[in-house]
Amino acid sequence: MTENLPLKLEELKRRREAYMQKFKVTKKISKLNQLAVWITNKVGSMGFFMMIFLWTTIWLGWNIIAPKDYRFDPYPAFVLWLFLSNMIQLFLMPLIMLGQNLQSSHSDSRADTDLKINELAAIENETILIHLENQNNIILQILRNIESSTKNIDEKT
Repeated sequence: MTENLPLKLEELKRRREAYMQKFKVTKKISKLNQLAVWITNKVGSMGFFMMIFLWTTIWLGWNIIAPKDYRFDPYPAFVLWLFLSNMIQLFLMPLIMLGQNLQSSHSDSRADTDLKINELAAIENETILIHLENQNNIILQILRNIESSTKNIDEKT
């Protein structure tokens, strides 16, 4: 019966505090990495999509509809537009990948923290169940003692 004794409250608190201290430490990320995450968040938004869509529509529309003397990127090749679009893609691609890697790392850290907290909660739940089982056994023992006492009293009278 001693192996089923629940953990003491102090031990549970100590374990919980150890988990919490362990996961309060967060990785410091550099300003450049913060910039990469910011760019990843902004580029992955509808606002950025609308900006690129409008820029492309205006650029292509101007170079198709405007008078020939005012066109600066001749139809149908749009060489300058293609060059600028490719440069934007080439510069954004590594930044977006870096930002996604940082976000993934943060997500993994959060998942690890959740797992550890869930493990601690499982230990605490098991401790509570063991404690309740011990209380139940004690109550049943008391009830048996009371029943035997009343049986002895009834027999004597």
